[in-house]
Amino acid sequence: MQEPAAIVTSASALLTDAIGTVHTPCTTPARIVSLVPSITELICELGLAHSLVGRTGFCIHPRQVVQAIPKIGGTKDVNIEKIRKLAPTHLIVNIDENEKPTVEALAQFIPHVIVTHPLVPRDNLALYQLLGGIFAGQEKARELCTQFETAYAALDPAPASQQQVVYCIWQDPWMTVSRDTYIAAMLALIGWQTWSPTNSILRYPGFQWSSAMQHPIDRVLLSTEPYRFTEAHVDALEKQLGLPVQLVDGEMLSWYGSRAIAGLQYLQQLGK
Repeated sequence: MQEPAAIVTSASALLTDAIGTVHTPCTTPARIVSLVPSITELICELGLAHSLVGRTGFCIHPRQVVQAIPKIGGTKDVNIEKIRKLAPTHLIVNIDENEKPTVEALAQFIPHVIVTHPLVPRDNLALYQLLGGIFAGQEKARELCTQFETAYAALDPAPASQQQVVYCIWQDPWMTVSRDTYIAAMLALIGWQTWSPTNSILRYPGFQWSSAMQHPIDRVLLSTEPYRFTEAHVDALEKQLGLPVQLVDGEMLSWYGSRAIAGLQYLQQLGK
């Protein structure tokens, strides 16, 4: 398990996003468009759902709340003109999930663009503080930090189960995750090291099953998102590979933000 990150103390550091932009606290009613499903959920958890004026079709949590928020497309194929008509003051994006040209186009008319890019679980603490600080949700952000720390501390600091796993996010073609991703960092907390092709520099590389790569693999994980793997896929792949194959909750392992707290609790059960 990683050592706890240093506690952020300066106001500018608290309000600095993933690309180094220092934001200022919002002093007028915010109009937020979120292009990141897990961030949309976090904004709602911070008590700021009333400020959300646009979200993607993949922003599905919390269901009862987001139903009333207009959809503006997907995470990569947004409707720019629809967003323009919503007159947002703030746009929240993620480096992995959103296309840079799209974000640059939106930045032409949205005054404040907040870029997120959590890479390890403890980056959630800074994320809570960043959004809580910008949108006057500091008290709830502190509560989330406490809940996260409690869930994190409950994990075994020295997992007994050291395994190498293939975490599958897609098939046709098969795709996995590299070790510098948030998902890999989550799994590492319970001693599960993710396999990825040695000749790839991609964060989400494609691969083909082969006897050579299967030899060091202890188990295969099929994620429920973004590809909707099911138990039927598990059964078929187990017969094909002769390896243990397990269906895992992709939201619990890949969604940062407030869901990461439940994700840590899910990890605790997964590692048993």
